[in-house]
Parts: sequence; structure tokens; C-alpha cells
Amino acid sequence: MAKDTAKELRNKIIYEIYVRNHGQNGTFKDVIEDLPRIKDLGVDIVWFMPIHPIGIKNKKGSLGCPYAIRNYREINPEYGSLEDFKQLVNEIHKHGMLCMIDVVFNHTSPDSYLFKEHPEYFYRNEDGDMGNKVGDWYDVIDLDYSNEKLWDEQIDVLKHWVSIGVDGFRCDVAPLVPVEFWQKARKEVEKIKESVIWLSETVETGFITYLRDKGFYAASDSEIYNAFDITYDYDVHPYFKAYLNGEIELEDYLEKIRQQEYIYPDNYVKLRFLENHDQPRIKKLISNEDMLKVWTAFMYFQKGAVLLYGGQEAQDDNTPSLFDIDKINWEGLDIDFINYLKLLGEIKKRKVFAYGKYNIHKADKKGIIYATYEYKGKKLVGIFNVENKLGKLNLSLKDGVYRNLIDNTHVEVKEGKIELQNKALIFEVEE
Repeated sequence: MAKDTAKELRNKIIYEIYVRNHGQNGTFKDVIEDLPRIKDLGVDIVWFMPIHPIGIKNKKGSLGCPYAIRNYREINPEYGSLEDFKQLVNEIHKHGMLCMIDVVFNHTSPDSYLFKEHPEYFYRNEDGDMGNKVGDWYDVIDLDYSNEKLWDEQIDVLKHWVSIGVDGFRCDVAPLVPVEFWQKARKEVEKIKESVIWLSETVETGFITYLRDKGFYAASDSEIYNAFDITYDYDVHPYFKAYLNGEIELEDYLEKIRQQEYIYPDNYVKLRFLENHDQPRIKKLISNEDMLKVWTAFMYFQKGAVLLYGGQEAQDDNTPSLFDIDKINWEGLDIDFINYLKLLGEIKKRKVFAYGKYNIHKADKKGIIYATYEYKGKKLVGIFNVENKLGKLNLSLKDGVYRNLIDNTHVEVKEGKIELQNKALIFEVEE
């Protein structure tokens, strides 16, 4: 873990934006107009998927993938100009939020500026040809970090964007790039701006073993924590999907989350999400709104930063294409669900989520998530009835009537038990 990572990052809410599909025109100016609404959700950090020009050679779809970048130092003209982006960053700051951009340093498009100027920076296969280590990524060519001159080039790119006002980097498939590079990059960037936030898209465990079996480098989450503040939840997310698909029990998924408490450093921060641009929309997987609310509350309750993918708040069930214009459907914006997210966002700001002792208990009833935080003589209790069970749940808490922080209703503990409800419960108990 980066030793200076602040535990307060566990209180943060990150909002992911794909500029092309976010607003009517797909521009930075559209996003500027939407900032008050985004801020009102309780968002702390706005993360932009790649904002750079997209490669044409071997492109996917009609417009190409934003992760096939032609020039790291330029702005995609679809979105506007550099001055437009600077204005966007300034407006984000005026709204009390931070700006994070995507960094895609594992590969570039085949027609990238970097390939034209420095072909020696690129990976070559056994035949000496350019290519990539992942067959499906045919629209990119991989970089070769054994050439340390590439390190200087990439670090200079990071400094360039920090000088413009960027506050953090979400680093695409960061485990495929040497951890030593990220450590050096962090140190060098810190010289010109302190407290830059580093978010790693760590990868699913099966992908790590796949790459290693083929003889390629791939870092584990534990290794990545030597350079990054926040890592993706992909070490447990496959178990979440397997549970939703009926392949495993809820307890199997929860046990994987518990393991994070002892395999990672004390100040670890995970990115908790129900969806992102690489995953199906959660509304597609959980169509029942009551259940969606329960799982959303658990996402906020978990130890780590929260991710909202643009359109999630509108309960859009269409996973937008990365390669074409595929606008978010904002018609589902519902004031009750928005207020629900806002309340969860307010709760998330409590210090207990940053510093409390987190425990997911083994509930005495299947289909229930029972979790607590303990901090300064108080216990924050979360009950998430993800299978709409009936009956009573044993909490081993002192009897009393408590207030559900989400909707202000009463929660009665009688003889150490509560009556289960078809909703999420979060309440505070004096120890």
C-alpha cells in the first residue's frame, strides 16, 4: 500500500463519465452544465474515461474505442478543445469536487504518435512484429516497459495533466505495467502536486493467472497497493456475479470480502461498485427496485470508495457501447431514488467508514448481510435483506428502539432480535 494513502478516501464517492454518451452533444460543455446535479448526488471526484484522440487503424465500431489512444497529450476533438477541458476542470473545482482522468499506459492505438516517433518503446512478439498480449484487444499495440526511456516519457505525460489541474488518475489495467514504474511515477508527480489520487483498475484473478501462464507480467492487488491508493473490487466481484447467477451461496461471496481485511494493508481502500463501463448495468441484473436499493445501500456501507457510473442513478439498464454513440437514457431519473442516493452519500461521509473496525458477521439466517463498524464506543449496524426473507434476525445487541438513518423509521431490537424488513437498515448503537 502507498504508505501515505489517507483512510478518508473510504468516504469518497466517484462518478464515472463517458463524455461521448453522457450529454446531448457528447462534449465537455454538456458535462459542465450537468455538474450541479452530479455534485448534488454527494459526489467528491469526477472521473473521465479517456479524453484523448482515438486511433483509426484497426478501430472497433464506427468511432473506435477510447482506450485505443492516439496521443496522450491531446484532447479528443469530439469533446471540445483543451481550453474547454481546462474550463471543465475549473468548474469541477468550483463545485468542490476533484477531477480524475483515465490513464492508459499499457498500450496505444497502432497509429499513435508514440509509435511513429518511438517504435522502440513497443512490445514485439516472437516474430518481431508489433502486437498485444490479449488477443481480443486487436485495436491496440502494447508498450514495452523494459525500455526505461519510456518511463520518462509517460511520467512527463502525467506531469502535463497535473499542471493543467487534474487531481487524480484512474490507471487502466495497471497490473500489466510494472509496479516499479507506478512507484516512480507517484514520487515524481508528487514533486509538483501533493495528494494526487491514484486509482488502479486491478483485474480479475483469472486474468492474472491467464497472463502469467502465458509468460507475461501481471501484478496482484497486494503488489499494486505498493503504489496505488485505491484498487478495483475485481478480486471479489466475480463472486458477486456468481451469486446473482445462482452459482454460489451468499455466504461464499461474503467470505471473499472478509478475506480483504487480512490480506491487504491496514489502510487499504477498495473501489466498491455495482456496475462500471466494463460490466452490465446493475438494473439489467437486478430489475426489482426494492432489491436494487438494498444492494445499493450495501455498496455504500462497504469499506472503500463508492463508484457511480453515469446513468446508474437513472436506473438505465442499457450498457453503453464503447465504440459508437449510445446515449444514456435519462428518462428513468426518479426523485425518490435520487434522494435515496443522496441520503446514502451523506451517511458515507461519517468518520466511522474511514476508521471503524469493519466486520461482516455470519448471520443466523440465510440471505441476509449483517455488517457492523465499531468506532469510539459506538457501533454502526447495517442489515441488508438481499433475499427478502421473513422472520427475525439475531443481532446480539442490547434491546432498544433505534433510528434507521436511511429513512428515519424505527428499528426495534427486542430480546436481541429484529423483525426483518424488505429494505436496508443502517442504525447506530451505543456500546
